[in-house]
Amino acid sequence: MQYTVFDTPVLKSVFRLVSGAFLKACGWRVEGRAPDAPKNVVIAAFHTSNWDFPIGLSIAFVLGVKVYWIGKDSLFRPPFGPLMRWLGGIPVNRRESHDTVSRTIRVFLEHERLNIAITPEGTRGKTPYWKTGFYHIAYGARVPIVLGFLDYRRKVGGVGPTVVPTGDIEADMEKIRSFYAGVLARYPANAGLPALKNR
Repeated sequence: MQYTVFDTPVLKSVFRLVSGAFLKACGWRVEGRAPDAPKNVVIAAFHTSNWDFPIGLSIAFVLGVKVYWIGKDSLFRPPFGPLMRWLGGIPVNRRESHDTVSRTIRVFLEHERLNIAITPEGTRGKTPYWKTGFYHIAYGARVPIVLGFLDYRRKVGGVGPTVVPTGDIEADMEKIRSFYAGVLARYPANAGLPALKNR
């Protein structure tokens, strides 16, 4: 995987301090701890605001979690592309994303330690259901799903429970849905509870 700020010894420490100060100044608290498993798919939910990114990344620094994140390719256009990659971004062309699941599974299999954050909604706008790529990646790579969250009601973000995918996506999604039922997005009208298409 690409070299990121998490791999830069001095800056990594500086960013952790700055992130803690930033969250405190914004009135946010961090809950949970770094995942125990060496490889994880991390759900980043809910995603309804541009503020989710700096808050979420700051939480990762405070928890000491080296995380990569998948974003639409338009975020990586000049002049910000190198910065986004340095911050852990992995560009995905949504118009040609049919192979994203299998490619991401291969990346997991090639690394001993890896956390990849995914926003299942795929957009900041209202969506009636979650995309299930995150689930199929975790199941195919045999890695846990970590329930990352930003609760704007309590101004608390962090790491919740871990779900080990069984292959029964409906049963596993019910566990995920139960957890996020208590989480409030910045713009609640744009965040639906985890649901499968045509369910």
